[in-house]
Amino acid sequence: MDLLRHLRYFRAVAEELHFGRAAERLGMAQPPLSQRIRGLEEELGARLFDRSSRGVRLTAAGEVLLAESEELLARVERARTLVARAHRGEHGTLRIGVPPELPGSVLARVLTAFAAEAPGVQVEPRVFSTAEQVGLLAERELDAGFLQHPVEPAGLVGEPATDLPLGVVLPRDSPLAGTGPLTLASLRGSPLVIFPRQAAPGLYDATLGACRAQGYHPPRVVHAGSPEVVMGLVIAGRGIALAHAAVARKEPRVLWRPLAAEALAWPVSFVYPAAAPHPAARRLAPTATAVLRAEAEAEPPGPLGPAGAADPGAAPRPWDVVYAVRRGDGG
Repeated sequence: MDLLRHLRYFRAVAEELHFGRAAERLGMAQPPLSQRIRGLEEELGARLFDRSSRGVRLTAAGEVLLAESEELLARVERARTLVARAHRGEHGTLRIGVPPELPGSVLARVLTAFAAEAPGVQVEPRVFSTAEQVGLLAERELDAGFLQHPVEPAGLVGEPATDLPLGVVLPRDSPLAGTGPLTLASLRGSPLVIFPRQAAPGLYDATLGACRAQGYHPPRVVHAGSPEVVMGLVIAGRGIALAHAAVARKEPRVLWRPLAAEALAWPVSFVYPAAAPHPAARRLAPTATAVLRAEAEAEPPGPLGPAGAADPGAAPRPWDVVYAVRRGDGG
């Protein structure tokens, strides 16, 4: 028996208290409707209606079923609606991988833009390296992710990678703490702080290859698994780092200088499984790619730190005020 359909027949009769009007409302003949109601009564083992020459009325059992069926049918309708929305990528939870090196400002813009587009989708960012994401996406432990290239993500699809420009993170007292863009060759003699090779082998090799091709041969390579550790090592004088400007804005004890145009960039793309992807992943892909491209096309800021501000007319950052006050006090 199709219980849900029979419940809808029952509710029509219960609300009309007339088999003829209920049949007309349902678009069917009265005899089949009466048969459906008798079948429901047999299924439930209870009489639902009292039928007499004076009319039709609900029995006590019918009153109970009327109250219970309202909530049941409402839940079924809600389930159908949510399933349809999930199928369209408008509902559910989307687990996305994010490499530690992706600027938080980029992730924030992606989440904000997608929340406006699909407010019913709960996006859960999870921090994993590119190498970890490739495995987790294959195992369906992640629904989508930001991958750093070059990488060969078998079974994954996405739009072409976007080159995010880099700059150099330096200690505040570095001899390179000047103004204007730096070349990679100008970094010669400085150790390089970078993520471990196993996190993104392709990008690691491409980065060191570009450095050496442009005259920068790091005398020592120091590995750090997170941006916070990278900053700590730079502050401690263990080397310089290559990063996006957003990294330096969070740390008052370093400064950031842009690299010369086209000196080096880190390609990133948003990908998801080609086979049976999460519908919301396909929907998020254009938004994520648009944000990455906007970041890549934005005019790079000037030096950030004691050597200059990104925008001379902008309000000073908290640490700029602190250092200015100390210098003015002669401290």
